Amino acid sequence: MQDNVAVAGCPRHIAIIMDGNGRWAQKRAMPRTMGHRAGGKVARKIIEACDARGIECLTLFAFSTENWGRPKQEVGVLMDLFLSTLRERMDEFHERGARLRFI
Repeated sequence: MQDNVAVAGCPRHIAIIMDGNGRWAQKRAMPRTMGHRAGGKVARKIIEACDARGIECLTLFAFSTENWGRPKQEVGVLMDLFLSTLRERMDEFHERGARLRFI
């Protein structure tokens, strides 16, 4: 990744509602969980792009209270994706001075 350098005209904060990954997968005759995995890959690209452009704050709305009503297996995949990403990238986030907040 590049050093984060503010790019003129870029906002300081971007918020994204991650929605529709399961429907995306279903339209392609894939399990909903494949859509969540694809969404995780896109989120990683978004994080890297924001960092490269010097965007100070990124909010990813990735799981709402209504999501607890989904099938247990689907919720498990979502939690596993989140936790595996944290484990894989925690040192990198720390080195970059990133802060994670759960709201």
